[in-house]
Amino acid sequence: MNATGVVEPIVALDVPGRTEAERLVAALGPACTFVKVGLELFTRAGPDTVRWLRGEGRRVFLDLKLHDIPTTVAGAVAAARDLDVDLLTLHASGGEPMMRAAQAEAGDVRLLGVTALTSLDADGLGAAWGREAGLEVESEVVRLARAAVGAGLAGAVASVAEAAALRRALGPNALVVTPGIRFAGEATHDQARTATPEQAARAGASHIVVGRAVTAAADPSAALARVCRELLEVTP
Repeated sequence: MNATGVVEPIVALDVPGRTEAERLVAALGPACTFVKVGLELFTRAGPDTVRWLRGEGRRVFLDLKLHDIPTTVAGAVAAARDLDVDLLTLHASGGEPMMRAAQAEAGDVRLLGVTALTSLDADGLGAAWGREAGLEVESEVVRLARAAVGAGLAGAVASVAEAAALRRALGPNALVVTPGIRFAGEATHDQARTATPEQAARAGASHIVVGRAVTAAADPSAALARVCRELLEVTP
């Protein structure tokens, strides 16, 4: 969310390499000011792609979902700080010592705690965590997000289904970043919990991450403009 209270869209550059990223950024045009670099693009194209995006004037959400011992994660955060990224993710399930070590190295990078992946429903999450009986996704997401903010992080990543609960639990200043954004009627692909841009804004998201709804469109720039229109309709 920017200073005017508008929910900010972040376009996911979920492409296999630098060449494809350059083509997509060109197709999106100057209205695309905030992009996400995830594991595939970062692993293939590395820090130079982040530097190129920053040189092009794009803000970068580096979505690496760090999860390791505190010293290792702290070192990775310091490296991301040197790349001048805006947002960086780490798994809140990594624990308080890991998150505090990360925050100590963050500088101006805003760290986000990943709660429950949007590809998991209640059954999938329960199976992954060995708690098949009676697991409630929302309560788990809120628990992890509170731990992240309590450790000094700027906010959390969760699906739109949990965004309203997070906004109530974390207050008005925490970042609530919601992936799994689709236009009404679109396929959900590998996401189990999805929503439209308008639904995310009304639920209290500060930022939304938009992938294939924009990047796979025949006209990515027009699709991004549609996202922005939906968000503006919910502006206070």
